[in-house]
Amino acid sequence: MVNMMTSSYIAPTDRETWQVPSFDTQLWLGRQHSWCVVVPVINEGERIKNLLARMATLKIENIADIIIVDGGTTDSSLELQALQRVGVRGLLVKTGPGKLSAQLRCAYAFALDQGYEGIVTIDGNDKDDPEAIIRFIEALEQGVDFVQASRFVAGGVAENTPKLRDFAIRFIHAPMLSFFSGFKWTDTTQGFRAYSRRMLLDSKVAPFRDVFKTYELLAYLSYRAPRLGFRCLELATIRRYPKGEVPTKISSVKGNLSVLAVLLRACLGLYN
Repeated sequence: MVNMMTSSYIAPTDRETWQVPSFDTQLWLGRQHSWCVVVPVINEGERIKNLLARMATLKIENIADIIIVDGGTTDSSLELQALQRVGVRGLLVKTGPGKLSAQLRCAYAFALDQGYEGIVTIDGNDKDDPEAIIRFIEALEQGVDFVQASRFVAGGVAENTPKLRDFAIRFIHAPMLSFFSGFKWTDTTQGFRAYSRRMLLDSKVAPFRDVFKTYELLAYLSYRAPRLGFRCLELATIRRYPKGEVPTKISSVKGNLSVLAVLLRACLGLYN
């Protein structure tokens, strides 16, 4: 019989309200740790291989379980035996509709069902230095609910960031979310983050909704978590763009306009 007072318990009446895209579990070796690292990918090629190799060097698998959530990769970069050799314990493949936010809903629902106390998310395009994962988990252990990576706080590093993106983050995206959320954010577009179990399960947060399809979930949580009184923190991280290449799924004009539209809707509370 389930002890209903344990932190891992999810009431069935709550769980059945979650809107989670369909996905296949292609690899699952079981939960080993209290924390997991979710890596969203789609056709990242050598970039995801490089990131996983760096995480293996840091022995991340000794403190957190690594779970990849794939949005439909076709470049053969996620061969199961190769993933297991670098410490990956899970591979989920989204089969339902939606993009990044839909992938994250798949992985977060899976992780919460498995009983994880917190989730770190790092993009699979190898722009972020995974050394910060250890510090993210330490912050979760100390009771922080939302940890955001920032290349712009003291100790952070931003290399080769496209000028338009740098301007938009510093002077539009982060200031707007700071003003409307009441928390001083500096780097709000990147997906290198960590969330506590209690925040994701809070009924006022309610992240498992079909309205979150593309980049909505990232902006929404940056707005909503501080307003609900969850403990938030930015940590200095290193984000390096490769020279001459911008590994991103956001197209230049249409994609950036979409991100700004999402930002406006989040700040106006339309996803609440």
